[in-house]
Amino acid sequence: MSTHARNIAFIGAGNMTQSIVGGMVASGYPASSVYVSNPSPGKLEKMANELQVNTSQDNAEVANKADVIVLAVKPQLMADVCAALRKDVASLSEKLIVTIAAGIRIEKYRHYLGDDIRMIRVMPNTPSLVGKGMSGLVADDRVSDVDKNYITEAFDGVGATLWVADEDELDILGAVAGSGPAYFFEFMASLQKAAVKLGFDSDKARAMVQQTALGAAEMAIASELELEDLRKQVTSKGGSTAKGIEQYQAYDIDKISADAVEAAVKRNQEMAKLF
Repeated sequence: MSTHARNIAFIGAGNMTQSIVGGMVASGYPASSVYVSNPSPGKLEKMANELQVNTSQDNAEVANKADVIVLAVKPQLMADVCAALRKDVASLSEKLIVTIAAGIRIEKYRHYLGDDIRMIRVMPNTPSLVGKGMSGLVADDRVSDVDKNYITEAFDGVGATLWVADEDELDILGAVAGSGPAYFFEFMASLQKAAVKLGFDSDKARAMVQQTALGAAEMAIASELELEDLRKQVTSKGGSTAKGIEQYQAYDIDKISADAVEAAVKRNQEMAKLF
């Protein structure tokens, strides 16, 4: 990691925090500059032992030592966590605030933490847990390019990053990249069931499906062709693949995907009003 190693504090030690911190340390970020807090000690002990980062059960303790604070608690807990930080942490306006919580908009954080904060929202997805994530990022206009580059490198440790123009675009990214793994798992499970129905045992069907999905994804990443053109490359006219694709097209797979993404975007917008 090439950017200057600021002191960074993670409030919350869940799976995503463990993944992000693990990726940062593996990329060369000094563990001595990373602080993690959590109400219970179990996850903290694991991170301290495996990654040698600093840990505490006191949010304010780690936040006061940090230049960057990452809010990694559930949305329903955020108001209380932020209220305590605002009370107990000095000079919040001088620290970069980052949140990975879904739904809560920057304007709400200004209400929670003060009008003078500078903030970045990051929406990582679950493949970040295996270093293959897609993280969407958006910043308020007080965040510098230096800050953006710093956070980009931090989240590059768990996959790819994509900056979007505003929080409306982040809602869309969440509906595609955030929810997308569930869509793919649903599709993969349906192929597994189809193979089982035709005589495969479940383990062999799963192995076949997941390796095929991995290979298709790697081909898409390696190719400059449009995804639709890649599909056409493996669809010989009149062949078995063409017959299978006809079934998907008969059920209008484009409309199914569009409806799914639009429903998820709508829910993201509804969630923004809940907290």
